[in-house]
Amino acid sequence: MADSAKTEKKAVKFFDGVKAEFHKISWPDKDSLLKQSVAVVVISLVVGAIIAVLDFGLQYGVDFITTLKF
Repeated sequence: MADSAKTEKKAVKFFDGVKAEFHKISWPDKDSLLKQSVAVVVISLVVGAIIAVLDFGLQYGVDFITTLKF
């Protein structure tokens, strides 16, 4: 029974600490959140396109090399 009470006290302390930390968070305003979200999406698309181009180029190169007859 004593272990259960200790566990409950630890859980309450933990969640009190979580609540206190959430009050310390500096949340971004709507404008900066929108700008950052758009930047993440655009950069992700650009990096994805670069990776796709490299993948197709390397695939073509490997296919070309493997079909050469000596």
